Amino acid sequence: MIISSFFEPVESAVVEKGYPENSIFKQLSMHYQGFPDLKGIQLALVGLKESRGVKHSGSIGRASSEIREKLYQLKRGVIPYQVADLGDLISGDSLNDTYQNIRQVGEYLMRQQILPIFFGGSHDLDYGQYLSYQKLKKLVTLLTVDSKIDMEETGPESDRHTQEIVLHQPNFLFSSTHLGYQSFLVDPSLLSALEKLYFEAKRLGQLRDKFQEVEPLVRDADLVSFDLSAIQSSVAPGAVNAQPFGLTGDEASQICWFAGANEKLSSFGIYGYDPYFDDTHNKTAQVAAVMIWYFIEGFYSRKDSLSFKSAAYLKYTVSMDSKPNTLVFYKSKRSGKWWMEIPYQDTSRFERVSIVPCSYADYQQAQQGEIPERWVTAQIKLY
Repeated sequence: MIISSFFEPVESAVVEKGYPENSIFKQLSMHYQGFPDLKGIQLALVGLKESRGVKHSGSIGRASSEIREKLYQLKRGVIPYQVADLGDLISGDSLNDTYQNIRQVGEYLMRQQILPIFFGGSHDLDYGQYLSYQKLKKLVTLLTVDSKIDMEETGPESDRHTQEIVLHQPNFLFSSTHLGYQSFLVDPSLLSALEKLYFEAKRLGQLRDKFQEVEPLVRDADLVSFDLSAIQSSVAPGAVNAQPFGLTGDEASQICWFAGANEKLSSFGIYGYDPYFDDTHNKTAQVAAVMIWYFIEGFYSRKDSLSFKSAAYLKYTVSMDSKPNTLVFYKSKRSGKWWMEIPYQDTSRFERVSIVPCSYADYQQAQQGEIPERWVTAQIKLY
């Protein structure tokens, strides 16, 4: 495929604004006067303008440019970036055509070992992000950050897209985790249905009580979809469906850093910004830009090989009084992160998930003779 045919260049008004020499802008390979050479590129920025999936679209089509302007001003990190801005994806004749465009671009980039960063557009566009994995022939784990769970029976696509992912055939969704939902926005029967599917959902209060326990959940994801409505409206007033309660900017940025640092993660998306609802300083665009910055910095802090038999990992075996007789944990010497082994016979299908992320708290719980809930949940999913 000719990937350049899917994109229009970055707007000249954004490029020609003028940015400092030490800014991210000066390190990007950019689609402006020509499409960038992707050789050696590790991350690709993909702007989205599609808004037909949301009921009140406002000015979502401007979202990617507003975020770019804020992102380009930020300072580059210590490690040189190999990042390309591919411009804005051309929307299809229909909303489904746009999903398919996202699918083709995402699949192409991942096959080239380039991680796509989708930004702008309505949250239902993560359906296209998910479809990018369909021909890669592997089971994937989805992590969504949102104030509500978009699995309504009726309404615009932005209210139903997660259900479309779960019900999609062929089914290649291994697991799904939802972070930051707010109870007054979610039907309890929906939570019960997710529980029966062994999908995890952490409400905002649970997330806050033990925030560091979020990291293993993020580390287990293949793709992350972040709706800006999960952030407090005082911080992100320009989010579609902005709520007065939600994550702080610091918490949102920390989750993005966790995602970037996840060696398993292969695509990332930030959705739901509408400049029409933003303040005069485009505060929400600044928040989204900083989140992308933290994701990129997290990516360049990746340390682990995930080769658990290598000398880079310490292996801990904990004896138990009941079945299972032992629990096996691994700790990275480089990052200090923890994993645990889940016994399973069919390694041909579940090889990647037989060792799952966990926390030091899980190891401590096992030492006290208790089987961690995370181990039980993973065992159920595998069987």
